[in-house]
Amino acid sequence: MKYGYGWLLKFILAAILVGVGIYMVFADEVVYLITGIAIVLFSIFRVIPLMKTLNKEVLRTINLIEIIFDTLIGAAMIYIVLSERDLTEGIWSGVYRFSLAFFFYARGLVYFNSVVFFKEKTEIPKFWVHIVALSIGAIIAFQPDFDYNTVGIFLLLISLVGASYLGYDGFGGYKKYRTYQKELNQEKEKNKPKEIDPETPQPTIVDEKKEDKRPYVN
Repeated sequence: MKYGYGWLLKFILAAILVGVGIYMVFADEVVYLITGIAIVLFSIFRVIPLMKTLNKEVLRTINLIEIIFDTLIGAAMIYIVLSERDLTEGIWSGVYRFSLAFFFYARGLVYFNSVVFFKEKTEIPKFWVHIVALSIGAIIAFQPDFDYNTVGIFLLLISLVGASYLGYDGFGGYKKYRTYQKELNQEKEKNKPKEIDPETPQPTIVDEKKEDKRPYVN
């Protein structure tokens, strides 16, 4: 396609991301809810591709167990918010904190278990990402002051990065759209018939057939 309107959707989504990211810093319910939804989606969307591409049955079993636990953790977070619990209570803050720590630590543990003991091939960026996951899990577990505000700020940063990407990509799409509009208008100008000025003298058109019929004079 020479043009599209996807850039408009990207601009709108970028604005929504920024707005939600700012709001999450001040609303603990939104942080809990979005964290739970993100964990559930991350777990569910991995099931089929992961099960189809892992070569060993034991790896499929280990990863499936992790996915089940992660899904339960995310569902528990969503339930806590929807059941209108008092999230300022120590028990729910502790549940959120250690659930999140378990999610990151389990992901890193399963990854390194697969690489070291079952010789699963990997890439350098993936290796460092899981080092970070283990570190985040440990920090969350042993940081007594950890609460939703820290996650809210982290999600705000992610929202800003995502909004910047969508805005940049949308700008490229809008630029292509305007280029197409310019070419379209130029094509119309070329195909537009020229207007004849009545005051401008026009060349006389001679009919050659009529010229041949005139008598020849020596």
